[in-house]
Amino acid sequence: MLRITDLSYSIEGRALLTHTSATIPAGHKVGLVGRNGTGKTTLFKMIRGELHLDTGKIDIPKGWKIGGVSQEVPGNDVSLINTVLAADVERTALLAEAETASDPTRIADIQTRLSDIDAWSAEARASTILKGLGFTYEEQQMPCADFSGGWRMRVALAAVLFSEPDLLLLDEPTNYLDLEGALWLEAYLGKYPHTVLIVSHDRELLNRSVGGILHLEDKGLTYYTGTYDMFAKQRAEKRALLASAAKKQDAKRAHLQAFVDRFKAKASKAKQAQSRVKMLEKMETIRAPEDAARTVFTFPNPEELSPPIIACEGAAVGYGDQIILRDLNLRIDQDDRIALLGRNGEGKSTLSKLLSNRLPVAHGKMSQSNKLRIGFFAQHQVDELRVEETPLEHLLRERPEEGQAKLRARLASFGLGAAQAETEVGRLSGGQKARLSLLLATLPAPHLLILDEPTNHLDIESREALVEALTAYNGAVILVSHDMHLLSMVADRLWLVKDGHVTPYEDDLPTYRQMLLSSDKPKSKEKPIKPAKPKPSRDMILALKSDVRKAEDRVTKLNAMRDKLAVKLADPALYEDARKGELDTWNAKYAEVMTALERAEALWMQALEKLETANG
Repeated sequence: MLRITDLSYSIEGRALLTHTSATIPAGHKVGLVGRNGTGKTTLFKMIRGELHLDTGKIDIPKGWKIGGVSQEVPGNDVSLINTVLAADVERTALLAEAETASDPTRIADIQTRLSDIDAWSAEARASTILKGLGFTYEEQQMPCADFSGGWRMRVALAAVLFSEPDLLLLDEPTNYLDLEGALWLEAYLGKYPHTVLIVSHDRELLNRSVGGILHLEDKGLTYYTGTYDMFAKQRAEKRALLASAAKKQDAKRAHLQAFVDRFKAKASKAKQAQSRVKMLEKMETIRAPEDAARTVFTFPNPEELSPPIIACEGAAVGYGDQIILRDLNLRIDQDDRIALLGRNGEGKSTLSKLLSNRLPVAHGKMSQSNKLRIGFFAQHQVDELRVEETPLEHLLRERPEEGQAKLRARLASFGLGAAQAETEVGRLSGGQKARLSLLLATLPAPHLLILDEPTNHLDIESREALVEALTAYNGAVILVSHDMHLLSMVADRLWLVKDGHVTPYEDDLPTYRQMLLSSDKPKSKEKPIKPAKPKPSRDMILALKSDVRKAEDRVTKLNAMRDKLAVKLADPALYEDARKGELDTWNAKYAEVMTALERAEALWMQALEKLETANG
């Protein structure tokens, strides 16, 4: 259990947290949410013990191992698979000691412990995690130095997942993942056996992988049970109740004050007036929730062009002599909203570069409208902003003829106020840099806007503002994103980039998601043809079906037990000091049920496999 008590922390005199408390039960997966700049990453540092608290304390169970991705792995000659395996420090140390140990008792102890921690399946587990995050088997054997910083961040994420810390802290883990990797991580976290605290602005991830939301707002922490959508509903209802109560109190206060003002000078009403003055003084003010400045994006709308604005006929594109995409027969009209789907490395970025004239057509034909203007946004452009210049200076270079007042208004329309306009880019947050890059991409009122992972570093409010801006925009949009919510809200056409071709994807996004997750399940390898075995008897089949039913019933019962215990552990009263013994008992029961559930699920899968084998 992670317990935060009376926590306060300030940076350079600015309070981030003030006398706030929260409790996260052991084994729970919780999303930490809040607007950019409220202190989510700082809270992670406090939990890791890297910062000195102003007041309060953070209690973590003795012996718990805390893990998180703080930086990318170094670009050395160690292979990806060995880098991930090395994250299990105990296994690495035991294997090294096993090479030199000579005492029979110690050798036996080492082998027993290696068996207990399932050391012999470690390489397979590490490989599965790397595969889920986008690395092929061949790439897993390559040295880290062969990969860019973004890919090495994936290796760092794989390493911490493999090490399975008791408390896993993840800060925007999907920022370096594509859609496929994000979906895999979403499914993996749902099955993670220990406590998880994750900072994320991905609604789908927070709806599918966590069972609680820790909200950081107004220098305080509030814990909500349920998914992000449930949290959003509870918070809206709470704010509505507060606003209603504040409105009623204001009306009552005005009524009392009116009586005082009217009769305080009359001797006959002096006592009643004085009584109402005291009532006003004792009245504790109910404050209506203050709405933070709403994040907005305002995209300039271009003039209408005759369709199509881009057409490809038998086109091919690549790098030098290497063709990546071929036989491209595509048409884009100004009212299109297209999402590019496909696994990493299939050519989505290559297609984006072709359509934005960053790569030439290798052969075939691509035609464009004469007056076509194209806006292009990619994460690397955010990294290429001039860190020593201010956002205002960036705009002055692009539009020197416009006055500063108009340029400041443009910045404000992208959520960059007066203070940010004069701040060096190097000191801006990741979200503020992304908004500046979006502004620069849309500055010429493009007819086609190509967005490659536009939501990285944007908080949920900014993502919703982006959805609204794209909905109002009357140009064409091509999206590459791991944010399923953004894709589902904006895209009305899907293109699948696969095996060197680009084709319309006729199914919907949920179907594509299910296809990706099912394709990650291990497939049985082809085996040499063997002589046919005798067909199992009817009695044997019935017995195997009975085993499956019994195993499934056991899993169902354990799931029900787990859900009941989770509800019990979510009761705030249980965490009062007077009930500490009772809390320990319930936590122990929860751990026992989770262990039993894992074993029951394994037995269920074994029973199913035996039945499938018997049925041929």
